[in-house]
Order: sequence, then C-alpha cells, then structure tokens
Amino acid sequence: MAAVKRHKTTYKGVFYIDSKNQVTGVKEKIYYIRYYRGGKSIEEKAGRQHQDQMTPAKANRLRVLRIEGKIDSNNERRKKVRAERNKMTVGRIWEAFYDAKQENKSIKDDRNRWRSYLFKDFGKKIPEEVVTTDIDRLRRKLQNKGLAPGTVKQGLVLLKRILNFGAKRGMCQPINQAKLYFEMPKINNIKTEDLTPEQLSALMEAIETSPNKPAANMMLMALYTGMRKGEIFKLRWNDIDFNRGFITLGDPKNGTDQRIPLNNSARSILERQPKKNEYIFPGRKNGPTKEMRIPFRRICDNAGLPKDFRPMHGLRHVFASTLASSGQVDMYTLQKLLTHKTPSMVQRYAHLRDDAMQRASEVAGNIYQQMQKRNG
Repeated sequence: MAAVKRHKTTYKGVFYIDSKNQVTGVKEKIYYIRYYRGGKSIEEKAGRQHQDQMTPAKANRLRVLRIEGKIDSNNERRKKVRAERNKMTVGRIWEAFYDAKQENKSIKDDRNRWRSYLFKDFGKKIPEEVVTTDIDRLRRKLQNKGLAPGTVKQGLVLLKRILNFGAKRGMCQPINQAKLYFEMPKINNIKTEDLTPEQLSALMEAIETSPNKPAANMMLMALYTGMRKGEIFKLRWNDIDFNRGFITLGDPKNGTDQRIPLNNSARSILERQPKKNEYIFPGRKNGPTKEMRIPFRRICDNAGLPKDFRPMHGLRHVFASTLASSGQVDMYTLQKLLTHKTPSMVQRYAHLRDDAMQRASEVAGNIYQQMQKRNG
C-alpha cells in the first residue's frame, strides 16, 4: 500500500494530507502538527479543512499552545476522558446499590427518591468530593420544594445509605464524619389516630352497609387484629390456622415471619369470606389485592370521619389505642401484637395505658372514701 503523501506548509511542524469528507465526498485537507514535549516527539491530527474549519495558521497556534503545555495533547485528552468515564461516582455506586437491594420492599421508593432528589446534584460527583455544605444545600432545596420533614429526611438518609454501601463494598472511602455531617430535619410525625365512640359507631355502620364487602371485611380485619394493610392484602388461606387460632404473617415489615392470635371477631370475618383462590382477598387476575384506596375512603366519608384519617393505618392505631386504654394489656404484649421489633414504636400508646391505670386507681380511692363516710 502506497504511503500517504505529506505536504509541507509555511509553518514549521505543520503539514497536511489530501483526503475526502467522509459524508459529502468533497476533497479536503487534513492538517497535522509535530512537536516535542517533555523530550518526546508527538505527532497528531489538528483537524479537517472543512469539517473542523482548520487552516495552517490555526494548526500552528494549536501547536504552540501544546508545546507550552497550555492545552493537552490528543492522547492526554483521551486518557482524561477514559479516566472520567471510569471514575467511581455516586451515580455508579447507586447503580450497584440498586442491583444489590432488589429484594428490599422500599427499593422502588428509593429509586424514585434517587431520580427526584439526588441524581441531578450527586449523580456525577465523586464520593470523596461530597462535603457537609452539599448536604445542607440538598436539605434546603428539598425543604424549599415544600416537602414534609419526613420526606426530606428520607432523601438525606438514602444518600447516606448509598455512600455507606459504597464504602462497605470498597467502591469509595468511608464517610468522614469530620467533613460530612448529615443534619436531619426535625420530625414530629408521631401521629396516633383514634376515634371517639360515636365515630367508631358511625364507621361500623358504614362498613356494615357498604356494598363493597371485600373492602368492608378488610377494614374490619384491620380493626380486629391491628394488621397492616399490605399484610391483609397478601393474606392467604394457608396463613390461617383455624384449629390453633393463629394468623401467620409471612414476610411482614420487620422481615421475619410472625404469628398473631386469631380472635373470634376476625375468625367470623374469615369464615364468611368466600374461598375463590389461595388469597383471602384476591385482586385482579386472582393475585393479591394491590389497591383499595377509593372504596376505603368512601366508607370513611360515609361515616363522616375526618379527611386526614387514614383508613387502614388509622384502624391499626384504633386497635392499639383500644388495647392500651383498656388497662388490661401491657406494652410488651401490645408490641408483639403489632409485630414491632422494638418497644419504641408502641411508646406513643403508653400514656393511654397510664390513663387507664390512673382511672383504676381512682376507683379504689373512691371505694375507700365511701367506706370512711359510712364509718363516720
């Protein structure tokens, strides 16, 4: 194959070869430059005559800048591009985090938080570059969007989890607490939903008269057992031990299978529920129920309940409040019935049990006072 002919220009170290435009086929010149830097001879393309608008003068200026080290050579620039592509960014750690956490129930929510709150500001950042001011800026940004404190905290916590994950996998350095401090927003979301006797009576009537029997029965199950909405949705007939009187909660929120008692009220609901397939409350295509928000809300509205009362989660609170205020159930038993890992989650109900005990104590005091009056 014949060697390509090089043509000199009036500038030292600048030459060109004849070629054709790869798209139009029009003849054009391709300019090259040759120079020394660091004792090494470098020869590289400066650009095309038409495509890059390259001229001998432009090529010469490019050569001078590279000799002086003011701009990188083509090879140096390519190395930097490769390094940029291969560097471990927060975004790459997130991808590994997402792949590793597929079994987590919250992974879809994490993905939405990543896309909505973190990707734009942190996706291309090197983990070691993240500092406390970045965290503060993120917190203010989310707060300025009007997000609830709990939502803001979830975004910050996800970023911290991603960085910790990367550190444990050797993808980045461990978080330096001295330069990276996560100040979380103050949250006061310990909301204990309860119903007055009148509201509960109205709700029971609305449930009884509701034409949507599956929704009505699911609400009664929440009220009678304190089960979570998702646990009721996924409940199977195999989970019910009618003989021993227990319900098995497979893969509940705390990750470990749990058993709770099947009381007579819940038993009566299940005994009149038709057996269509393996699920007690089947949804579409005979799978588990996915959503019942509208019928739940309609029942609550028909009962005249407050708009902020959350149908299923609220009934779980009513169940817990009823037991706590009875004075007959200790906090440890309540914790087990609600399948909480730690006692802290049931402390919101402790004052109700204290009130019941106070009332019981007052009964004893009243009896003694009556005895004193008779003896006096």
